[in-house]
Amino acid sequence: MSNIYWESFKIFFHIGIFTLGGGYAMIPLIEEEVVNKKHWVSKEEMLDLIAIAQSCPGVFAINIATFIGYKLRKTRGAICTTLGTALPSFLIILAIAMFFSQFKDNKVVAAMFRGIRPAVVALIAVPTFRLGQRAKLNRYTIWIPIVCALAIWALGVSPIYIIILAAVGGYVYGKFEHADTTTQK
Repeated sequence: MSNIYWESFKIFFHIGIFTLGGGYAMIPLIEEEVVNKKHWVSKEEMLDLIAIAQSCPGVFAINIATFIGYKLRKTRGAICTTLGTALPSFLIILAIAMFFSQFKDNKVVAAMFRGIRPAVVALIAVPTFRLGQRAKLNRYTIWIPIVCALAIWALGVSPIYIIILAAVGGYVYGKFEHADTTTQK
């Protein structure tokens, strides 16, 4: 039997190395490893962990890795998955900082970064659509994420206000839905 601490560290280290575009781009890789291959969390738990990780302060990728590690093996598991996620970025940024001045004006390097940008957008878009499907968005609820995104992007509304408003709205909706189901019985 393999050591769960080492195994979880390796999985999150591998995800951290090969993910461009930040935490949201990691979602498909984390889901493939943690949900589909290892069965450490269910799809429903993964959706809940994503929601919690987004609403907590800090880096999304670190938050979700920490939550998954904690679910696996409490504090030690959280430390292993968190280090596995953060270490590749730290090492890559350290290497870039050491050598960046030599390459900052290189046309080939600049062209590579221009080529990576559209791929990063796709890496972020795919998990967004999957989350929408799992959240059971339909023609009656699709307006909610669209209005929220437009409010943040076009009007400069703070995401904190959106989260608070969504939490209050969900609470109120839940109360009315619960009251409606109890009156029907």
